[in-house]
This record gives sequence, structure tokens and C-alpha cells, in this order.
Amino acid sequence: METKRCYFTLITLDDYYDVKSLYTNNKVRKYLGGAIKEEKFDRIFPCMVQKATHTRVVKEKKTEQFIGLITLDRHHNGIDTEVSYLLSPRQWGKGYACEVVKEMITFAFENLKLPRLVAETQTANEASCYLLEKLGMNHEKTVTRFGAEQRIYAIYPEKG
Repeated sequence: METKRCYFTLITLDDYYDVKSLYTNNKVRKYLGGAIKEEKFDRIFPCMVQKATHTRVVKEKKTEQFIGLITLDRHHNGIDTEVSYLLSPRQWGKGYACEVVKEMITFAFENLKLPRLVAETQTANEASCYLLEKLGMNHEKTVTRFGAEQRIYAIYPEKG
């Protein structure tokens, strides 16, 4: 998978340090319960790689610089597929999130033929709420999970 500026690769053990830089960063994990300790990351990372059917590392084409991580995974409701993303703070504000999430939505509908896709973010994460709405996702409901108010967004494939 690729966009104009980025390419996506399936996560591997070689991505350990880049992915760890996201999960142990308080800024990145501000709306996700905070940074996790290195010891915990060391335990969960091999499982992330092993079950990574649709977990992609995103890199910038020209420089091969690490941008972030994007996934399609089972949502908490056990029914829907959720798109989620974590980007390095160095890449914030450059349009990468919009670019890569849009590409993953297209992949989910065109390649996987999913009937719908959801995203969940804290209501307090205004930038993420804005991004999801900009990409055409509709706010379906609000729930309280992980001790915070969360918005559930959904999008359906366009009928053409």
C-alpha cells in the first residue's frame, strides 16, 4: 500500500524501536491511557507482530523516515472492524494522518470488502475527531470506556 508521500509495510520485529517510540511516548498516548512502560511493551510487541494481519508501519517515501502505525482490527464491540492510528509527534500537522487513514479506509472497502468501518477516539481529542469527520466518518454514538468519554465514528463504502 502507498500514498503520494508514504508507503505501508506489514509490521515486523525489525520495527521494534520505531513502534516502541510511539507506545512509550506520553504525547502520543495522551488520549489512550498514557505511555506504557518499556517492560510491558517488550511483552506485547511480539504478539503485535504475530497477529498483525492488518497492522502497517508507515514511512515517508523520499526519506524512509518512520511516520507511524495504522491498523485494522476488531473493535471493542466484537463485530465491527476499527481503523486506528498512532503517528510520531514529529509528523503531526503535516497531513500524514489524513493521507494514511484515507488510504486504509479505501483498502478496507476495496480490498477487504468490509460493509463498514469504525473509529473510536476520546471526545477530548479534538484533532482526531476533526480528522475522522473530515474523512467522511459520521459520529454515531458516545460511550464511556477506559474512564473517559469516547466517540464512535463510522463510514460505509460508497455505492457506485
